[in-house]
Amino acid sequence: MSDSAAIRSFKAGQLWQPGGWQADDVLGVDAGGRLVKSAATPAEPLGAWALPGMPNLHSHAFQRAMAGLAERKGRVDDSFWSWRETMYAFAAAIGPDELKAIAAQLYVEMLKAGYTQVCEFHYLHHQPDGTPYAQSETMSLALIEAAREAGIALTLLPVLYISGGFDGRALTARQRRFGHGVAGYLRLLDTLQKLESADLRIGIALHSLRAVPEQAMREIFASDLAKTCPIHMHIAEQIGEVQDCLATRGARPVEWLFDHAEVDARWCLVHATHLTAAETAQIAHSGAVAGLCPTTEANLGDGLFPLAEYLDGGGVLGIGSDSHISISPVEELRWLEYGQRLSTRHRNIAARREGDSVGETLWRAALHGGARASGLPIGELREGARADLIVLDETSPLLAARDARSLLDSFLFAGNTPLVRDVMVGGRWQVRNFRHRDEERIAARYREVVGRLAGS
Repeated sequence: MSDSAAIRSFKAGQLWQPGGWQADDVLGVDAGGRLVKSAATPAEPLGAWALPGMPNLHSHAFQRAMAGLAERKGRVDDSFWSWRETMYAFAAAIGPDELKAIAAQLYVEMLKAGYTQVCEFHYLHHQPDGTPYAQSETMSLALIEAAREAGIALTLLPVLYISGGFDGRALTARQRRFGHGVAGYLRLLDTLQKLESADLRIGIALHSLRAVPEQAMREIFASDLAKTCPIHMHIAEQIGEVQDCLATRGARPVEWLFDHAEVDARWCLVHATHLTAAETAQIAHSGAVAGLCPTTEANLGDGLFPLAEYLDGGGVLGIGSDSHISISPVEELRWLEYGQRLSTRHRNIAARREGDSVGETLWRAALHGGARASGLPIGELREGARADLIVLDETSPLLAARDARSLLDSFLFAGNTPLVRDVMVGGRWQVRNFRHRDEERIAARYREVVGRLAGS
């Protein structure tokens, strides 16, 4: 039972709920940062339009500092695989101090864009030559500290990375810092799980089928943690991955996974770009979340997810900023829709029924899927959930004369002017009037670190 004296009350002109906008709703926030019932008056005004903050279900934080540095034509046809070589070289210069500085800056940018939670798919475990740090969780702690510094909720997903390909080849020199044996990986999870809090959840990340042999996967699934925590995995992102899986395992990646694992609502299958109709239906039926990262998938030339078929099958989806070529839930959702329009030469693809709003459909879907993938009570402004919310700038010309019927469509499709004015995470204001509470100091440190990396 919450102490009524510790409850703060907030009133929104319009508050986004699963069923749509509700006028003049009052929110109560207790001392622990959870939403509770409140009829207290007077309530502090939030603004005209308040929504749940968006979960970001896929992030590689260190890659933010290399955004824009892989856009020159190479000697061969550029693809994910050529981009990966640039990424490996950049990753080799990142230590715990650099990672913390980059991640804190990234998380501030996420908050200002409307993300209030992030799932960090973390594989920079060891020193650049593969030697473990004296404290094995050093790099994980850098991310946890960065999230606390910025004030964003974090689902940390340490990555299991064992082999360099489907054929079981050893990791290359540049991949060694990613590597763990199963026993060491489980020890890391056990250590980190002791740090869980209201703002921090620990989950499992299997890098990909090419990086995690079948026996290792079975050992992970037999652990107690795997029975309750979120499980994330890259899968079917590139055509080359599908071809290699067929050649070595006799099945496509999604097909093989469903034959060898109990894929259910705990799972987030990241990208899942190249699917057959049967695989699309299988993921949708399983309850797993399709973790879609449209701006990164476009930047890398990966391909387009079969959105219409997946939604028609009742599939659950969420969005992530992945390589952070863009940090905006608006842009991720916009390009999720626009990619489908370019592919089909039709409009309003995500809205599957006559009269449905594309903006409302996508925002609602991404909230639901992101919350499931995070393992945290987020994504809805309801009693018992975290008080994670964003308030839009009602004075912006982009929202002029907009009502509840058109607001979310205008938010997503009317332009690129920032519209997220205020951001609350766990009951604490992190952004007010477009400014993060500590953005100058965090940005100054980031500039110093990136300048040092550029000179190394």
